[in-house]
Amino acid sequence: MTDVPSQFRELPSPLPEGERVLWQGKPTYKGLAIRSFHMRAVAIYFALIYLWKVWSNWSNGQSIWEASTSASMLLIPAIGGLALLALLAYLFRRASCYTITSKRVLIQTGVALPITLNIPLGKIANADLNNHRDGSGDIPLRIIDTKRTSYVLLWPHIRPWRLREPEPMMLSVPEADKVAATLTEAVKAQLDTSAVSLVQTATSGPKEGPLSSSTATAVA
Repeated sequence: MTDVPSQFRELPSPLPEGERVLWQGKPTYKGLAIRSFHMRAVAIYFALIYLWKVWSNWSNGQSIWEASTSASMLLIPAIGGLALLALLAYLFRRASCYTITSKRVLIQTGVALPITLNIPLGKIANADLNNHRDGSGDIPLRIIDTKRTSYVLLWPHIRPWRLREPEPMMLSVPEADKVAATLTEAVKAQLDTSAVSLVQTATSGPKEGPLSSSTATAVA
């Protein structure tokens, strides 16, 4: 087993002989805060409510200064709500760790109740890459057996709105192109290389693209 960087959580148990860690990382704080906890949307919401309150007070005869001062009371719940979301994003990031080994993918999560999802590479039917402008990216994994995948327990490390067939997801990983290539090579080494295509060039925008062709036939 390779040495696990000290800034990341240790694996729940030692890896079996012959299995090694290929990559380990965490979601970016920005990705969690903006795309999972929607801090930007919440801030815009409070800003619009504040502007509406100022306009309402001003249209009822108050001066701009009086209208602004009166509406400033909305800043208290706004700051409190954003601070809570920021804290939750910090706690979830601290509790999260993604690991790609030569045999499986591990997703460690859980703030109050730590859990670990083990996904054998042979159970990965397909994976997509969704790049973001900050260089990070999401890598959802379509697995053959979804019966043990809980949308609620894995959130936010789960593909949004896939309730009937949940797809675990490595969320907002830094240098997503390299992580995608590492995962593809690990799957290729685990399965028949003739049944798995090479990783495609990552998309440059929010569009999604497959990391590899479907391997359901190869692992069925």
